[in-house]
Amino acid sequence: MSAAKKKKHNTEEYLRMYTQMVRIRAFEDNANQLYLSAKMPGLTHMYSGQEAVAVGICEALTPEDKITSTHRGHGHCVAKGAHFKEMFCELLGKEEGYCRGKGGSMHIADQANGNLGANAIVGGSMGIATGSALTAKRLGTGHVTVCFFGDGATAQGLWYEVMNMAALWKLPVIYACENNGYSEYTKTEEIAAGSLTARAEAFGIESFKVDGQDVLAVNKLAGELAARCRKGQGPFFIELDTYRYHGHHVGDINRDYYRAKDEETEWKSVRDPITNFGKWLIDQKIMTADELVAIDNEIAADAEAAVKYALDAKYPDVREVDMHVYADTAALGETP
Repeated sequence: MSAAKKKKHNTEEYLRMYTQMVRIRAFEDNANQLYLSAKMPGLTHMYSGQEAVAVGICEALTPEDKITSTHRGHGHCVAKGAHFKEMFCELLGKEEGYCRGKGGSMHIADQANGNLGANAIVGGSMGIATGSALTAKRLGTGHVTVCFFGDGATAQGLWYEVMNMAALWKLPVIYACENNGYSEYTKTEEIAAGSLTARAEAFGIESFKVDGQDVLAVNKLAGELAARCRKGQGPFFIELDTYRYHGHHVGDINRDYYRAKDEETEWKSVRDPITNFGKWLIDQKIMTADELVAIDNEIAADAEAAVKYALDAKYPDVREVDMHVYADTAALGETP
């Protein structure tokens, strides 16, 4: 590949990563406002601040590769290719949502883009991700599965069971631990003894630690590990140091009792993944400040329009209440 073509190719990748991170932030800002204005039922958990993790990893995957998500899963969903309209419809319980309004914030899924679903149970998707990787290996599809989870989930027994199986069977799975420093309202260092990477290494799983605020570093590592998974060299474990700007959930507003405001301010002002990547794009003369502002404004307008659309969209018919819950026995040739 010539230098000119390679530069153009990289520019397109960089632009897409920046755009995807801004899309996640815009989605979360609007979701937060929907909650604060009492227009959205239930709670939701903001992903703002962790955008480089979802985007860096998902940009290294193909549409056919699979991911499993968490209760803080909007970022993964957007990064894997989901659209604003269907996502906001889902959060508002509308018919056009990805799960016809039945999944909501913590159970959203997008099978067409390889998102096997968010999970409200801490660590609940670990078995699903490992099963997906086993399927890929048995069928020889060459697909990779990424299991996203938080630092608190490393205390779940299921993780140790599936890591053992994944290591024994050399499954094409990447366990991506988003260490945002807190397990709900408790500092990670107060609930996790020893090193998180050492827990995976105990099973013979090659482990890595990376700055989760650096989208290029995340993307480079994820790309290398995904390629190795396709060669049968998995599984892998990544600990990604990151930070959530909001509380554990949208109702967790007064956080002084467990997290200092100065700490939040420092992460937002010094280590913001979008701001820092934008500065890098400008310094490298890949984009201008005005061009980045234009992207930001366009995405903000798209998100605002999607919210309006979702608010006006219709709810599912009451007759759908048991749809996708019970099997259609008649369709299976059985007597109802």
